[in-house]
Amino acid sequence: METRGVWLPTTGSEVFKSRERIAEAMDFLAETGFNVVFPVVWTKALTLYPSQVMQQTFGVEIDPLFVGRDPLAEVIAEARRVGLKVIAWFEYGFASSYNLNGGMLLEKKPEWGARDRDGNLVNKNGFEWLNSLDPQVQNFMLNLVLEVVKNYDVDGIQGDDRLPALPSEGGYDHLTVQLYQQQFRKNPPRNPQDKQWLQWRANILTDFLAHLYQKVKAVNPNLLVSMAPNIHDWALKEYLQDSPKWLEQKIVDTIHPQIYRRDFLSYKSIIDQLVKKQFAVMSSRLAPGILMKLGNYSISAEYLMQAIEYNRDRGISGEVFFFYEGLRDNNNALAKVLQNNAYAQSASFPSLSDLSADNVSNSKLSSNWHNLLKFWRNIS
Repeated sequence: METRGVWLPTTGSEVFKSRERIAEAMDFLAETGFNVVFPVVWTKALTLYPSQVMQQTFGVEIDPLFVGRDPLAEVIAEARRVGLKVIAWFEYGFASSYNLNGGMLLEKKPEWGARDRDGNLVNKNGFEWLNSLDPQVQNFMLNLVLEVVKNYDVDGIQGDDRLPALPSEGGYDHLTVQLYQQQFRKNPPRNPQDKQWLQWRANILTDFLAHLYQKVKAVNPNLLVSMAPNIHDWALKEYLQDSPKWLEQKIVDTIHPQIYRRDFLSYKSIIDQLVKKQFAVMSSRLAPGILMKLGNYSISAEYLMQAIEYNRDRGISGEVFFFYEGLRDNNNALAKVLQNNAYAQSASFPSLSDLSADNVSNSKLSSNWHNLLKFWRNIS
């Protein structure tokens, strides 16, 4: 059993342009030896399925490029036809826009914007952000996720480096500051990476993930909750993502840290750290994210094989590649390498029991989440 996955974005890809292209992509992936796809369902603050949550909240049912279609339903149908699992990828997470000053979401709900210590809308690497510490914003995201798992035959859902996340520069909005003041009798520090302030906000996002996990499992306990965060502890310092705590509290079933390094020795070094620390006793939950293509960069066939072989040497049963189009470059060169080598023999996708995802109570975390929600309602 191995996780052999690939992300399907809209940026830089033609897959979603028609049902025929989707069908062709699913055939190709199955023939290459893959067993799971991660199609994007939430990107650029728009859905790739008709969403009543978006319609009711923002008046936009689906990405205008796909009006009259349901790309998610098409991917599921074509993936099922060839035996692939489908995990819905909420790529945009708590981002609001990219270089659009908040875009449509904050134009309609400006109170949802994340604020830095100077009161400005949080912008990091070009992305503007929703305030993911706000229970109203959290409920919106939770409702998008639940809409998908209730209405579509997916095998699970996935967050990434934007879900759950918030740039550590955020959290200085009026209501979050009030909550902090109530608990600590002082203002938040001006240093956004102050250790205690950092951890306090990260804990709020961890509690949100616990709540989301519980709600998804209530719909169907067999659904997989998958996360693809940045690498710890950079992810904690920069985006309040405390993945070791997610694993400790068992509120994620499988995790795909984005080890997007462009040479094998750098990749190997990070794998060694992860296996030694975070995943010392739970390597079954780990299937690293590997950068296959980005801009003009493409992974070499040698590095590709080295990474997979080293994963197996370290007891890691799988990987997920970013992204699909990298398999198709140069007359499908990398796909042929996989098909003729590491993926020559078929492998089934791990079940929840294989991932050691024992059902544990998250009642304490859920209670914390509800206490936070109650406080926000009282002061807002």
